[in-house]
Amino acid sequence: MRIATWNVNSVRQRLGHLLDVLKEAEPDALCLQEIKCVDADFPRAEIEEAGWQVETHGQKGFNGVAIITRRKLEDVRRGLPGDDGDEQARYLEGVLPLGNGVVRLASIYLPNGNPPNTEKYPYKLGWMRRLTAHTQMLLALEEPLVLAGDYNVIPEPRDARDPVAWVSDALFLPQTRAAFRELTNLGLTEALRATSDATGLYTFWDYQAGAWQRNNGIRIDHLLLSPQAADRLSGVQIVKHVRGWEKPSDHVPVMVDLKAA
Repeated sequence: MRIATWNVNSVRQRLGHLLDVLKEAEPDALCLQEIKCVDADFPRAEIEEAGWQVETHGQKGFNGVAIITRRKLEDVRRGLPGDDGDEQARYLEGVLPLGNGVVRLASIYLPNGNPPNTEKYPYKLGWMRRLTAHTQMLLALEEPLVLAGDYNVIPEPRDARDPVAWVSDALFLPQTRAAFRELTNLGLTEALRATSDATGLYTFWDYQAGAWQRNNGIRIDHLLLSPQAADRLSGVQIVKHVRGWEKPSDHVPVMVDLKAA
């Protein structure tokens, strides 16, 4: 089974790229972030015509997440529990049938949190606390679980080409990285670091200052696996060449392959 995640940075602007990624990567599930449209405006017809199922949790002009699957997603949850007043569309969860079992997966668009001296940073940390609490409940189900998405977290200095440039950024502040560790310490495996200790592995390159051309990137798109999913991990791939396409997203897809149970 292949599960991928990609911050598409506007699904309507990059529908052609999305269809190309689906055709090229052939995932069983693709978790999207920053679709930047309400559910009714998602290009569902074009994707379904290509043979896919679609679930969305959208928001006008901002945020928004989706999960595209070969088989219909079940037990769909829209929104992260823990704050009934939170109207930002950042979390979508469902269960994907697979052979005799299932895989539970979530598409996550964690808040950016910048500037840190505004209300945006406490919102980010609060959202991470809610995610940790909900994940603790999901882990109690003892299912294969994949939490995939744009976490807006640089976990370690080796996950940035120039870590010094990020020391005051909400993506790299000590509190942010500590909250990410608290999440993973529940018993989750960070898929890429379970397979590689290499530096220079990035998933995001800013549009400014020739970041892509100079490989001045950061790694903020992650797939976290429950023990039941981690036991089946067979490979991880950053689909880097997508960033070189015409009018690309500033993120690239990341994929994990899981062996059959």
